Amino acid sequence: MSGQVMPCSPREIGSLFLFEKLSSDQLGRLCSEGRVELFEAGPVYTEGEAATCFYVMIEGTVVLSRRVGTDDVEVSRTSQRGVYAGAMQAYIGDRVPQVYNNSMRVTEPTRFFVLPADTFASIMQEWFPMAVHLLEGLFFGSKSLQRAIGQRERLLALGSLSAGLTHELNNPAAAAVRATATLRERVAKMRHKLSVISAGPYPREALASLIEIQERTAERVAKAPTLSPLEAADREDAVTDWLDDHGIAEGWRLAPTFVQAGLDLDWLDQIAAAVDEEILPGAIGWLNYTVETELLMDEIEDSTTRISRLVDAAKQYSQLDRAPYQNADVHELLDSTLLMLSGKTGSRIKVVKEYDRTLPKIPAYPAELNQVWTNLIDNAVCAINEAGGEGTLTVRTAQAGERLLVEFRDTGPGVPKEIRSRIFDPFFTTKPVGQGTGLGLDISWRIVVNKHHGSLQVESEPGDTRFQVLLPLTAAENDAPEEPA
Repeated sequence: MSGQVMPCSPREIGSLFLFEKLSSDQLGRLCSEGRVELFEAGPVYTEGEAATCFYVMIEGTVVLSRRVGTDDVEVSRTSQRGVYAGAMQAYIGDRVPQVYNNSMRVTEPTRFFVLPADTFASIMQEWFPMAVHLLEGLFFGSKSLQRAIGQRERLLALGSLSAGLTHELNNPAAAAVRATATLRERVAKMRHKLSVISAGPYPREALASLIEIQERTAERVAKAPTLSPLEAADREDAVTDWLDDHGIAEGWRLAPTFVQAGLDLDWLDQIAAAVDEEILPGAIGWLNYTVETELLMDEIEDSTTRISRLVDAAKQYSQLDRAPYQNADVHELLDSTLLMLSGKTGSRIKVVKEYDRTLPKIPAYPAELNQVWTNLIDNAVCAINEAGGEGTLTVRTAQAGERLLVEFRDTGPGVPKEIRSRIFDPFFTTKPVGQGTGLGLDISWRIVVNKHHGSLQVESEPGDTRFQVLLPLTAAENDAPEEPA
């Protein structure tokens, strides 16, 4: 947008703090190569457009805003003379995209001193060469530092995840090893018991009946019901009494295994009716080994299934075998991240999932969204630990207009109001020294806002802090896949 061109007074622009140290010749050059423009209330330039001019306000009121998703968020409003905006990085040249990083509008008739971007760059390099070198070093140095610390933040998160994953894998792996060793022992005893029974003076029909009972017992173990502790204790007492009444030695040792396998007095009566009295103790002992082997195989299957689930979660989390940009199910991403972080949440933090499973898949960079979930869950866990280590983490999904909402709610002490506006700033952290770089939320912000054209916001009060991620349900027409940040 162009304004009304007005006369330029070297004396007037020299009264602005930005130019107050310039000589009269320098002020004269500014006026000859620049111009003063009067803008009526309305937009001056728009974020993302080519940065063609450097603006310094002489009088009036300006409002700067940033695009967040589909909304324009006001970041600054001022009437202070001399404030500047626009092509402030023109002196760097083509090494960075020369576009406006924000939008500017005026709320009343406002006069600006306007300098073309190429003129501004030439003047800076001619009048302040040392300052230009220092500013370039600061600009590119801070970007390099931010990238390096961002990489370290990722490595720290990866290290934490690796430790948690190792711990989670170790438990089922150790259980499977123990169960396998015990299973080998039980199978050996079962073979021995079978040889003893078969060597005895028992009719062929009795042995066939015993084999049939073994098959039915194995089937029953697979369908064992889950009993409450009280129900299990009562049934164990009844089974123990039955075994004692029928002359079975150490019935109290056998009863818990039978009850765990879902076997009851009716089953025991069927065995007693099917075999002779003299074979009953041996038959019960042999069937006990059968039950134990079935239970041990169930334990091995459960352990290996848990290992497989963890490996699948790790693949889902890392997205190593997936395209960087794809239509993704946020619930799969959330579940894999929660599973990867289960060692960190522990048993004292209750995790509640309030998912709207009817939500569609969304175009996204899944690996980077997983990093956002990791940062937000990690912050929630730290907040709950500050409040004593016990609390609830609620992960909720819902549709909010044309966007998908992912909300992380914790019962920690909350984010103080005085720092709430700064928590997304680079290097800002409330964690103790050595426990945070202050880049987790900054990285999350850039992934959500800049990469996915969504928004990230926080609502907080003691006992109820909510980080809300809003992501578009559909890709923008000009949204092309990029390389991961």
